[in-house]
Amino acid sequence: MALLKPRADFYSREHPGPADVLLVVEVSDTSAEYDAGVKLPLYARAGIPETWLVDLSAGTVEVHSLPASDGYRKTLRARRGETLRAETVAGLEIAAGDVLG
Repeated sequence: MALLKPRADFYSREHPGPADVLLVVEVSDTSAEYDAGVKLPLYARAGIPETWLVDLSAGTVEVHSLPASDGYRKTLRARRGETLRAETVAGLEIAAGDVLG
């Protein structure tokens, strides 16, 4: 899932690109290694400002921000009982347990 920057045409004229993305959320039950090892570096290289990796089996949500060509520079991890705060979307705050189910 991706949270996109608001646009007047609601992306009806063209598909969003990496510059339009504010936040990507990857939810995995069995693909956590692939998401972290393959997808996360691709998102960082594309300049996606923030990516959340939701690992249902581990019961964690990792918030990755500050993208660079070789990966994200900042990673925070949250578990049930903790609060997630988006680094790049002002005011976005949610209980980790609500994301993990």
